[in-house]
Amino acid sequence: MMLLARIILASIVVCGSTLVGPAATNSYFLVYTLAPPNNPLKGFMPYSGSYTTFPYSMEWNYLPLRSLMTGPTNFNWTSLDQLLSNDAIRGHQTVFRVYLDYPTLSTGIPQYLLDAGLITYSYNDYGNNGASVCPDYENPLLDQALTNFIAAFGARYDGDPRIGFITVGLLGYWGEWHTYPETSWFASATVQEEVLTAYANAFSKTKLLVRWPSGVNPPAQRIGYHDDSFAYQTIDPPNYMFLALLKAAGETNKWQTQPIGGEVYPPEQSCIWDTNQPSCVPAGQDFNTCVKLTHASWMINQGVFSPGFTGAQESLALAGARQLGYELYVTNAQIVDARLAGALNISLQIQNTGVAPFYYNWPVQIGVLNASNTLMQTWTTPWTLTTILPGSTNTIWNYSQISYGLAVGQYKLVLRVQNPLTNGVSFHFANQTQDADVIGWLTLGQFSVLPNIAQPTLSGVSSLPNFVLQVSNAAPGVWTVERTPDLVVWTPLLTTNTSSAEWNLTDNFSSSAQFYRVVSQP
Repeated sequence: MMLLARIILASIVVCGSTLVGPAATNSYFLVYTLAPPNNPLKGFMPYSGSYTTFPYSMEWNYLPLRSLMTGPTNFNWTSLDQLLSNDAIRGHQTVFRVYLDYPTLSTGIPQYLLDAGLITYSYNDYGNNGASVCPDYENPLLDQALTNFIAAFGARYDGDPRIGFITVGLLGYWGEWHTYPETSWFASATVQEEVLTAYANAFSKTKLLVRWPSGVNPPAQRIGYHDDSFAYQTIDPPNYMFLALLKAAGETNKWQTQPIGGEVYPPEQSCIWDTNQPSCVPAGQDFNTCVKLTHASWMINQGVFSPGFTGAQESLALAGARQLGYELYVTNAQIVDARLAGALNISLQIQNTGVAPFYYNWPVQIGVLNASNTLMQTWTTPWTLTTILPGSTNTIWNYSQISYGLAVGQYKLVLRVQNPLTNGVSFHFANQTQDADVIGWLTLGQFSVLPNIAQPTLSGVSSLPNFVLQVSNAAPGVWTVERTPDLVVWTPLLTTNTSSAEWNLTDNFSSSAQFYRVVSQP
């Protein structure tokens, strides 16, 4: 009886095989340069308005609650919408606070609460001379008004791209969570907790800040802090300094997930950068040290905008703005040349050379430019910004795009973080090739799209006692024909470096099953 061998033929091209040359991995080491002082959501900001004296990406303002709330569930958002729209027209996000009691200004308490008999306290501190009044923060009608307002506030504005940050305000003078020296007037811890919890429940997207650790359990709240006497009462001791309060509450690492902001102490704003006035800032409150210890991202600093500075003072102010917040530097890029039928594979290494993270996961996009620097493709990656903390360790981002829709040719790969405010200030990496080819994009390097490699065919003919294998349609190069009985261990039969598209070899006939494949060598 004749035994027939069971033979299965396979034709496989392994990674690294080519028709027109190897698919290279293009490695780039990118050069660092200072990022601009007006990168989005960091640096110095003025009160709302148009200024040419200093670069900025955000604007600050206050709003009285009475302009927004006319009844227990009645709201008029016109003044807030107008503020946000005016700032957005200038390409800036808004940071703001709603208040009840602003010394020297008329009351911010909604009129319906005053008409209902809300008790208020008159005072002369801070030059107020009775202009504003402090409400009874324990009044149930007021407490209900605050939680109603916060819920409606969040429902309408949480995640609004026009908003940078919100300081929770509402309680205390200027909404700064104190009534010093009349400390007995301030809200109890219970009321504080109600306000903080209402804010945290209403805002899951927009970042919030409060003056200092407050309420019943500060670490449990997803709320950052603002130091409104920055570089004046920041570094401890004594124990009422901003950092001392964070330490006492166990909140010195809050900056890793929630923002730190504030205001350069107003009397210092005109002299803090003047080297001829060394006594402007109290001893031990050096601005740069305050930034490093608090990990602050932004500061209200009207003085750098009006009247503004020139010369050495301006240079120091610009350096001070750069010190604040994040600074992201792409150190390395690897881009693998792609086949028409393959994937485009990218690996980046990125480092935060600033003092704080970027607190929003704005879309991180990859783009492709052709030889004319025309944007051919854009893809939004799953990469996240909020987890890139300051430090010397690089974060590695990998990305693979399977369907990339590009023809054979050479291209440039570019990267950007997309500001959700359409006309907002562009996000800049701390890289020399930022904006090199297209404004708003970081050029990472070049890569090629290569033709698909020819797929050879493998056929066999029994010619007892031998089995003849025929290779056809093979690209020039090194090829190996391999054999296996179990699809696990493959044994080379022949390796050849040939420019011929067709060639054959002979193997001994076997009565057991055999599998064959032809494999290209890199």
